[in-house]
Amino acid sequence: MWYRSASFILDKQDQLRNDTVTAENPNPNISMYYQTRAAHHGVVTSDWLAQAEAAVIGLSDDSVSENNVSGDEENNKGLNVVDEFNKWRKQPELAEAVAAIRALAWVIRSSQATTMMELEIELKKAADSLKSWDTTSISLTAGCDLFMRYVTRTSAVEYEDFGSAKARLLERAEKFGEISYKARKIIAMLSQDFISDGCTILVHGFSRVVLEILRTAAQNKKVFRVFCTEGRPGRTGLQFSNELAKLDVPVRLIIDSAVAYSMDEVDMVFVGADGVVESGGIINMMGTYQIAMVSKCMNKPVYVAAESFKFARLYPLDQKDMVPALHPIDFGVPIPSKVEVETSARDYTPPEYLTLLFTDLGILTPSVVSDELIQLYL
Repeated sequence: MWYRSASFILDKQDQLRNDTVTAENPNPNISMYYQTRAAHHGVVTSDWLAQAEAAVIGLSDDSVSENNVSGDEENNKGLNVVDEFNKWRKQPELAEAVAAIRALAWVIRSSQATTMMELEIELKKAADSLKSWDTTSISLTAGCDLFMRYVTRTSAVEYEDFGSAKARLLERAEKFGEISYKARKIIAMLSQDFISDGCTILVHGFSRVVLEILRTAAQNKKVFRVFCTEGRPGRTGLQFSNELAKLDVPVRLIIDSAVAYSMDEVDMVFVGADGVVESGGIINMMGTYQIAMVSKCMNKPVYVAAESFKFARLYPLDQKDMVPALHPIDFGVPIPSKVEVETSARDYTPPEYLTLLFTDLGILTPSVVSDELIQLYL
């Protein structure tokens, strides 16, 4: 399980008042995060859409007795939130968390609530339904939580009427969505001074933030080359190297186990993050931890590129102290039933192995992350 620091312990009474609906994973052996991994690279499959719809099928069951709303109306209401989320997710360059933020802004815009309390309850239920769609997605949960904190920092008491308060809420929602959308460009600009002509950069996994950094560097006529790990089992490095080849960036694809072998040619390491936790460490694709360890041993800087909506109120203590995100592995040959296969798809990299984090909040050292989290969630 995840441990949360004392400064971010949630109000238990508030949790009881706002019951969440947990979506049933149609395939419990594989995390929904990786069942929908293709969508992270701009491919939305019919299976992905079906899973998203299935996640909110049961939304109306408990609500009927509590709110005297018909099952069809409540179910359609839940589906509309996810449908809006799906619409934004079809844009290949839009992060999952930003799609959720856009969908939540739509909830405010289309709400029929007549009081601030009703609107906040409706917004909370919409956020919970999005988060329960995939409980292993750190950025989705963190994005929804940050949206709720940012948007609800207002009260109808401050304005003459509810209409003015709702307009203020919508204004904040759209502003937050715009800030989140621009985060990738901001990070790319901040990182340019760290990429020098003639350098060699090692990347791991398919991070759209890292890709934007390298794309900006190429557009600025900087001369550099990139080593891409293969990134098994999803072969994300192969996809990343294809994108770099389109930019005419010299790229070398290496197998995951050749990181230490190739590290003496590397000047720096760039990785993305599924989530940035309170300790200043990161949760990312499996293999990030060992790459960071090799880099520190050989005195190579490790730079993390992550948007602020990936800052999560989580504090993992070790590698096993995480909600598992599973990924199927095809070895190409039959595996005996007595052989246990490790299918965890993410690992935790402690802050002592990281050099700097490039975020839309600025360039941070790992030790500053906790302070930034406090500011974000206050």
